[in-house]
Amino acid sequence: MSKMNDCPEKLPLTDEYIEKMDAYLRAVNYLSAAQLYLLDNPLLREPLTMDQIKKKIVGHWGTVPGQNFIYTHLNRVVKKYDQSMIYISGPGHGGNFFVSNSYLEGRYSEVYPSVSQDIEGMKKLFKQFSFPGGISSHVAPETPGSINEGGELGYSLAHSFGSVFDNPELITTCVVGDGEAETGPLATAWHSNKFLNPVTDGAVLPILHLNGYKISNPTIFSRISHDEVDSFFKGCGWKPYFVETTGAPSTVHRLMAETLDKCIEEIKEIQRAAREDGDLTRKMWPMIVLRTPKGWTGPEVVDGNQIVGSFRAHQVPITMEKPEHLDLLKSWLLSYRPDELFDENGRLVPELQALTPTGDLRISANPHTNGGNLLRDLRLPDYRNYAVDVPFPGSVKAQDMIELGGYVRDVFKLNDENQNFRIFGPDETMSNRLGKVFEEVNRSWAAEKYDSDEFLASNGRVMDSMLSEHMCEGWLEGYLLTGRHGFFSTYEAFGRIVDSMVSQHAKWLKVTSELPWRQKIASLNLILTSNVWQQDHNGYTHQDPGFLGHLADKKGEFVRIYLPPDANSLLATFDKCLSSKNVINALVTSKHPSAQWLTMDQAVKHVKQGISIWDWASNDQGEEPDLVVACAGDTPTLESLAAVTILRDNLPELKIRFVNVVELLKLDSNGKYPYALSDAEYDAIFTKDKPIIFAFHGYQALVHDLTYNRHNRNLKVCGYQEEGTITTAFDMRVQNELDRFHLVLNALERLPELGNKGASLAQQMRDNLVAHKEQIHEYGVDLEEVVNWTWHTPESK
Repeated sequence: MSKMNDCPEKLPLTDEYIEKMDAYLRAVNYLSAAQLYLLDNPLLREPLTMDQIKKKIVGHWGTVPGQNFIYTHLNRVVKKYDQSMIYISGPGHGGNFFVSNSYLEGRYSEVYPSVSQDIEGMKKLFKQFSFPGGISSHVAPETPGSINEGGELGYSLAHSFGSVFDNPELITTCVVGDGEAETGPLATAWHSNKFLNPVTDGAVLPILHLNGYKISNPTIFSRISHDEVDSFFKGCGWKPYFVETTGAPSTVHRLMAETLDKCIEEIKEIQRAAREDGDLTRKMWPMIVLRTPKGWTGPEVVDGNQIVGSFRAHQVPITMEKPEHLDLLKSWLLSYRPDELFDENGRLVPELQALTPTGDLRISANPHTNGGNLLRDLRLPDYRNYAVDVPFPGSVKAQDMIELGGYVRDVFKLNDENQNFRIFGPDETMSNRLGKVFEEVNRSWAAEKYDSDEFLASNGRVMDSMLSEHMCEGWLEGYLLTGRHGFFSTYEAFGRIVDSMVSQHAKWLKVTSELPWRQKIASLNLILTSNVWQQDHNGYTHQDPGFLGHLADKKGEFVRIYLPPDANSLLATFDKCLSSKNVINALVTSKHPSAQWLTMDQAVKHVKQGISIWDWASNDQGEEPDLVVACAGDTPTLESLAAVTILRDNLPELKIRFVNVVELLKLDSNGKYPYALSDAEYDAIFTKDKPIIFAFHGYQALVHDLTYNRHNRNLKVCGYQEEGTITTAFDMRVQNELDRFHLVLNALERLPELGNKGASLAQQMRDNLVAHKEQIHEYGVDLEEVVNWTWHTPESK
């Protein structure tokens, strides 16, 4: 027999093969429905009784049969074209469909041997679904083959595109729920096709699953005309194919199979033309609009209410609250004729098992869905080679992000062969001062280009031409989850736009860390620049340091927050972040010209410790300090050092210890962060009882929360107070009482023993604040003594 005859998928589609596909679909539908209900009697070979039913029925059915239909057909496509393919499920629920398919492929039992492919294993499969100690109703991290959990809707298409960037042989089929399609991020994601390079990237095949309803409302796409839907997707640059599941099963299966073949062959032709003929003109990529009834193949009517084709099919179709529901459930489950599908031991019969791909070609076993298996460490340049020369503290000014840009440029250069590193950010790469990267790479752009454009190329690796934080974050997550590296750079205030996405990623990391078969992935690195203290020109709308508090609420093992005070600290920190795995790293950075404090050697030690005493800014060496001045962030560091010079010039007898915090969560006193300082380490730095003036980049409450259980409660935190609009840079600090004058006043208030000396200096500070206000209101610029301030000690003044 020829090889072709050994692979019936490669032959013309026969009625016999379609019958087998329909039988396979009945098998996965049976497994999916039974997961909702059954504790025992998995193949209904005994009379069904209520004690075999779960006491609390939890889960979703509405989207499941349509997704099983899609998965069944994708198996044929994978085998026909020997195609590496992953499946991203966008609908928020219905995870039982993916579990069922993974189970029939054999992958589920490989990962979880106790859930074996027999009657006992099937019983465990059913019991665990939406059951205490079991698995959730989403396509969750526990599900082999998944990289997108549908707990929060809207990111499936962004994740899908992220998964195919630099994956030229991969096709990601993304099933978009028609409810999900109404979210802002998903609606924007249709434009991701303008960033796909058919030479170096794979392809995304979107399937809009139009089943008509959300939880209790109709969906928009289901209630507009065919022509309007067609026009919408053509307007977004797609070539839509429509499949409706009305008519005989054989007709429906044939239509879907033929449509999928057209889509795969069109994708391959676009790629061939680009890779062999050099044709990079942007093409209309194919997609499918699949219309199925909600709850398809389920019970038509329950308690006099329509189920199939209505919103009532969204969750469980039969609630099992009435005696007659038992017979309804039995009739429904038996309608799939499980005895024809599974042998006496509970295994799928061989002729149906033959429909599934094998090995790594199985969708649920595709290596890209466990990206840590494919992850290759980045080749990193020596960050010390990019050091800013700092002869003494504050002697030079530099722009931290510009210095980082040179390092990032060379990360691209060193990893050019691997093609496993990208930058993501919403049209802010230049604004965030990373322009040096364009000496090595371009922006990704597949749409029309003008001669006046800068740095646009189809093979670009900077993903900043989409003005959507959601999209950039989603692309990056998909890129990381499939085994690559990158970072997200944005204005600090607008990091809040994606904070729920970052939260979902943190949950993913937490769950996968408990699954030994899930390998670690590269860390999610976020650079938050154009920060709150550098937004005097953009004003109030651009001022929000709240992302730090949001991230600090996540599981301690998976988050790090860094506030590097200068360029050398930033370089050392970022190198550390790029080398880490399974962590979310947030760096708050400066992009404007600012004083540089540490030599590279000092910065390396500082970053490794996370918190350190700056001896050169302290005068308590060998003695107990009278006051601890601490700070975290670039602007707080500047103002704290300025406050120290005022105190030391006027009160030279005062013993001051200066502490800088670069890794914020080292402060934690609540046992949440395993890398936090011990009480002994904290006390050695901050003392047990001396007054601490802490100048903080963000909201004061976060530092109070972190240090709540420390011994030293003599703490005053100064930070952002939701004040400031279009004003001067220094006035932003004054309005929020983070300026040097207010810091000195706060210190003096906690040092009553200074008596008249303290009172005199306090009056001077209040006078300075009045002079500042008069200056900016008259001239619009800050006081000369502020603008031209430099670090000094009383001896060097």
